[in-house]
Amino acid sequence: VQLQASGGGLVQTGGSLRLSCDVSGFTGEYRGIGWFRQAPGKGREGVSCILNSGGTTYYADSVKGRFTTSRDYAKNTVYLQMNSLKPEDTAVYYCAALTRKVGYTMGYYDYLDSFLFGSWGRGTQVTVSS
Repeated sequence: VQLQASGGGLVQTGGSLRLSCDVSGFTGEYRGIGWFRQAPGKGREGVSCILNSGGTTYYADSVKGRFTTSRDYAKNTVYLQMNSLKPEDTAVYYCAALTRKVGYTMGYYDYLDSFLFGSWGRGTQVTVSS
């Protein structure tokens, strides 16, 4: 089952958007949900991650203090609240499941490594105008 991100759109600099990731159809084993983005001509960048256990969150330095990820267990939905948006936040945003297990203790930025995530679905476009 692929995870689908939704909620993207066009917003002015300084504006806000909230993205949603519906995890209700995901039945495999996973330890958290990550948000990633890919701008035109650039590689995929880890934005945030929220773990199932304890709700621990991780953020890329570029979005700390502006973006917040959360989970509504009743709605089986993970959110990415994006505030103070900048033109450089323009990208296609994806959510994915933390499924790959590793044989070492993960550091903070390991939780933003797309290699450890799976069930990638169709992303949602976020465009921030200047």
